[in-house]
Amino acid sequence: MRELRIHGRGGQGSVTAAELIAVAAFEGGVFSQAFPAFGVERRGAPVQAFVRFNNQRVRLRSQVYEPDYIIVQDSTLIKDVNVFAGVKAGGIAIVNTADKNADFAVPEGVKLILIDATSIALKAIGLPITNTTLMGAFAAASGEIQFTALENALKHRFPGELATKNIAAAKIAYDSIKGAA
Repeated sequence: MRELRIHGRGGQGSVTAAELIAVAAFEGGVFSQAFPAFGVERRGAPVQAFVRFNNQRVRLRSQVYEPDYIIVQDSTLIKDVNVFAGVKAGGIAIVNTADKNADFAVPEGVKLILIDATSIALKAIGLPITNTTLMGAFAAASGEIQFTALENALKHRFPGELATKNIAAAKIAYDSIKGAA
């Protein structure tokens, strides 16, 4: 089983991202599960969402403590929350930051991918909502989901032009990560 933990702030779409990644994985023929972890926090408070991928049914229901992958939607969380806790060696950490030289203390053996998802979202969607952009980066970096499956999940979730804009944001990030590999 492979696991993803998404760190964001309330209102950034972490739960939506987890759900759509799970839908895309399922469409690709993998069993998947997505769920959030948050309480009564206000908008902007730290939240987490989780996704599990497996070739067999996923029956485990606990939070993800040792993920293979993490996505950090807001790099300012890193100073307040230990977002890298438990990430497995060989794992991937995708962090949204405009600082191309950021040097975050990731555990040894974890690949750090920095992407300015906010700028991509502003350009493609017109809003600084980064969840779909980071989903594209995740698809490219992990190989857990195919871009066509992600595109289909976005088409089913969002209407018309909103789907088109979110797909464009995800594609820019996907191509950026694939081009850097």
